[in-house]
Amino acid sequence: MPATPAENIRLRSALDALPAYVPGKPAADDGVRRFKVSSNESPFEPLPQVVEAVNRATLHANLYPDMGALDLREAIADHHSTSRRAVGPENIALSTGSVAVSGDLVRALVDPGDEVVFAWRSFEAYPILVRSHGGVDVQVPLTPAFEHDLPAMAEAITERTRLVILCTPNNPTGPALTTAQIEDFLARVPDHVVVALDEAYREFVDPVRLADTARLFAEHGNVVLLRTFSKMQGIAGLRVGYAVAHPRLAAALGQVTVPFGASSIAQAAALATFEPDAAAELEHRAAWIREQRGRLEQVLAAQGWELPVSQGNFVYFPLGERSAEFAAFADARGLVVRAYGTDGVRVTVGEREANDLLLSIAQEWREAQEG
Repeated sequence: MPATPAENIRLRSALDALPAYVPGKPAADDGVRRFKVSSNESPFEPLPQVVEAVNRATLHANLYPDMGALDLREAIADHHSTSRRAVGPENIALSTGSVAVSGDLVRALVDPGDEVVFAWRSFEAYPILVRSHGGVDVQVPLTPAFEHDLPAMAEAITERTRLVILCTPNNPTGPALTTAQIEDFLARVPDHVVVALDEAYREFVDPVRLADTARLFAEHGNVVLLRTFSKMQGIAGLRVGYAVAHPRLAAALGQVTVPFGASSIAQAAALATFEPDAAAELEHRAAWIREQRGRLEQVLAAQGWELPVSQGNFVYFPLGERSAEFAAFADARGLVVRAYGTDGVRVTVGEREANDLLLSIAQEWREAQEG
């Protein structure tokens, strides 16, 4: 074989301190049946309407997508319009998943040395996005209940702060913020600092506990909402998410996002989820996830577990130093879960059989520890 040429390129020094994003562990191919509940994926297959839309869109895959994604942005805007505020397509910025929109926010707002405040532990991509663009991530520890410590986050804001991210429900721990909590926090944030409400898991929040983020967006010029089609809509593999932003910020996001990022196939699939029959089925699926999550939490509490109250499509085990051990214990019994270092373990609400297996594993673990 020919010799490998010397690579004398110079990489950015920021990469030396950049954490790596660790995706959910895939199931091993060793003949043992395993359920993969490590990535917060939907346990449901894509809707028939989505499959049909994707098939139609592939017939024109030789053409570039609509870079402005006008049809989809109009549908999203209609979905978010309220009696208090009409949202238009000029308020919608689209990209390849809400994580990409978060990256666009950093690119649009953060100069080298500027700060981004977020809770920790929260979404694993936040520090990667901030540091890779020259920003400084300010991580504020969660409360003992694994919730955002909003007073501490407000105290962490300085003259260099350009962006605050509130992940609600928080991934991976699960608690969601209330309207009052967010409102009180906004009162302490300078109006030139953008507050992003990352609501990737909003559809799984118990309806009576949903924060009125539409009103908060309407009343605050520094609020932006982040959403995704990956979770409830179940098209994670197609990569499409968006921001609901005020016009100046929405235009800035459009300036920095990757051109043609949202493919024509992804746009068609996302648009199909707004069809009335599709939307009704998706709400039915979200209600099923909420019911299963409640069942898991009830049984786990009866087993003696003390878990954070989750409003996402997952539950979180705060196992600390034993997180990796529990993950290996579950894997050996057919359940692939997500360990977060020495913090805890997140388990996605999956098929009923997977959920039943989790309960069995959790009980066996406790009995082994008590024995």
